[in-house]
Amino acid sequence: MPPLALKPTRRQSALALACSVLSLAFVAGCRGEQRTANSTAANADGGTVIIAAGGDARDLLPVLSADETGRLVSDQIFDHLADIGDDLSTVGDKGFTPRLARSWQWSPDSLSITFALDPRARWHDGQPVRANDVVFTFKLYKNPATASSSASLITNIDSITARDSLTVVAWFAHHTPQQFYDLAYQLSIMPAHVYDTIPPAQLRTSDAARHPIGSGRFRLARWDAGSRIELLSDTANYHGRARLDRVVVTIAQDPSSAATQVLTGQIDFFEAFPFSQSATLDSSKVVRGQPFTQMAYGFFGMNLSARKSARAPHPVFGTLAVRRALSMAVDRRAMLQNIFGKYGRLGHGPFPMSLLTADSSLALPPYDTTAAKALLDSAGWRAPTPGAVRVKNGQPLRFGVLVPSASGSRMRYAVLLQDQFRKVGAQADIEPVDFGVMLQRQSEGDFDAVLAGNNVDPSITGVVQQWGTAGIGTNGQNILRYSNRTTDALLDSAARAFEPAQARDYARRAYQQIANDAPAIWLYDIVTLTAVNRRIQTAPMRADAWWTHLADWSIPADKRIDRDRVGLAPTAR
Repeated sequence: MPPLALKPTRRQSALALACSVLSLAFVAGCRGEQRTANSTAANADGGTVIIAAGGDARDLLPVLSADETGRLVSDQIFDHLADIGDDLSTVGDKGFTPRLARSWQWSPDSLSITFALDPRARWHDGQPVRANDVVFTFKLYKNPATASSSASLITNIDSITARDSLTVVAWFAHHTPQQFYDLAYQLSIMPAHVYDTIPPAQLRTSDAARHPIGSGRFRLARWDAGSRIELLSDTANYHGRARLDRVVVTIAQDPSSAATQVLTGQIDFFEAFPFSQSATLDSSKVVRGQPFTQMAYGFFGMNLSARKSARAPHPVFGTLAVRRALSMAVDRRAMLQNIFGKYGRLGHGPFPMSLLTADSSLALPPYDTTAAKALLDSAGWRAPTPGAVRVKNGQPLRFGVLVPSASGSRMRYAVLLQDQFRKVGAQADIEPVDFGVMLQRQSEGDFDAVLAGNNVDPSITGVVQQWGTAGIGTNGQNILRYSNRTTDALLDSAARAFEPAQARDYARRAYQQIANDAPAIWLYDIVTLTAVNRRIQTAPMRADAWWTHLADWSIPADKRIDRDRVGLAPTAR
């Protein structure tokens, strides 16, 4: 996943964003008008890009997708009503550009927004996009039986109604700074005629979920579980065909193997090239490397509940003194340097520093092994002999640590953490698992501790999803089951504050409360070393999702190779 210090650029005007020329063969009209091919269209578009992903997608339907590979693919297949600007501003509608909706209008009291849909929009099966699709999508996200992890992010949307076949009205419970964002960013619109006959509780396992149909510039060609996902350009798309003919996402379980394949040209893009091999990118004539800071962070998380139990406290991590002691046993800066070297960005709390409300001044538990041992002694965890694993009431201070086996950096962190915990009398047992297994066990609470990475939405509501009480549940993203009413109230106040300074103040107080409760050890902001074939021309990569502008990647005609020259299946229109 998921799951990479580039801050969002300063906001351009919506008009400038919509009309800027990106050296493409197609130029977008300011109001979302369909792109018009120029005389060189035949040479401008085409080719295949092969992308290495760290794990297979769990789901491709946006209402269900929570892992990084699933989001990468679903974001190509499905559209939002409007697209957020590259500056990732979440206040009001400034910077948002038309997508499925070609225009919108606020009510005088700001409690409703009317969207006019683009009449040219079509689903990949040829059916027109209509207002009932938007109404259906909202109800699907909200339905508890769907178990969407995004449900907690759209609670302020009261309802969505269809005024006519091309007009929908969204009604809100409260006027908030992020109400437009809540709707436009969080909801990817799905076709009612494809999915409305499937009971929401059965959607994840349905055949239709394996063959998603959307309105995006790419459509699904095939999904071979555990192996590859193939997308083809939707050549008749209402926003213009994707500049590439095809995108193939291969599932690379071994980072070293993926690195070799991208260096030899078998793969075109690898987001997580090993930092230990960065010198090979500097000298390569095949690929170029670029560090990329995601809107994401890595942490050692401690399950506050007993395994598979939402009620009983964890026998080790249910005590604050133990969590703080383990936090104080870790030399975060030394580990960061050891693993990431010059590319490392230290973690400062339950957020990445690319988030607008981030604060590097939080008071985190200091590195102090003497104090850590004293805390464990006071909590009743005593070492029977010097250097031995501590014991309390006959139970050893021992726990498992889930680690994705395909992540070289997290595996190295696990070994370093194991060594540092051992020095204060705690035994951490490393449990390397496949990424899919890890996601499943996290969702079920079937773990003690985990080396995890959180991708964060640009809004404070993303923090709510991961650290608020509302995010706890089988399909929620609060995998550590952390809950504090003070934190919930502060995060809610931050989300409702119209003044940026006030929002940051509430957010900082919430972050400090989380840090005081020590449910995790904040290790690093996720910086990845991307490797991309030199023949590929990429578009700007956004901190929240590097793949946002994938449909605008291109390959010059004179740099295409045999695999680029594939025929597209005819569009069903």
